[in-house]
Amino acid sequence: MHEHRRGEQVRRFFAGVTEYVFQTRLGVADPPLVDYISELLARFLRSEDVYAVRSPRGQRLTQVADMLEEAMHRQGPAKRQLHRHIGDFTLFWTGVYPEVADRMQRTGGKDMLLDYRDQGKRNYLIASSIPVEREQAPSEVLQRLSDCFDICTYGLQEVRKAWEEEDGIAGPILLD
Repeated sequence: MHEHRRGEQVRRFFAGVTEYVFQTRLGVADPPLVDYISELLARFLRSEDVYAVRSPRGQRLTQVADMLEEAMHRQGPAKRQLHRHIGDFTLFWTGVYPEVADRMQRTGGKDMLLDYRDQGKRNYLIASSIPVEREQAPSEVLQRLSDCFDICTYGLQEVRKAWEEEDGIAGPILLD
């Protein structure tokens, strides 16, 4: 029960900070978009959710290039889910921890040749165009994430500043 209560407190905190930054500071009055972003923050607190994509052999995929390759082999809802995850992954790192995203791209891995912003926009757009019966994320929201990726990135940087001011947290808050 304690873990559940803590999770709810974290969700409320991110919802409040995200709503304040996007609506008050940036003038982005789009509740479904803001809700999606605050849920993304709460979901990606756990590194297992950030790195949720696995290869068919069960290996955790940590680079966007590997995720893109895996997406070519999926169809339907699984393909949509993976493209959405790539959008979420690139938005999270470029928005919340751009210094980590830069380091991830400079380390000489496959992602060195990718632009995370372009990949985020592209993958949200692809995900929005794949029809599914039941959507966890509406296609319209994914389309807006593609269209507004840069303002969302900036907004997430501002969200991080706001929570650091609030809590005095200077480093990553990912939980294992």
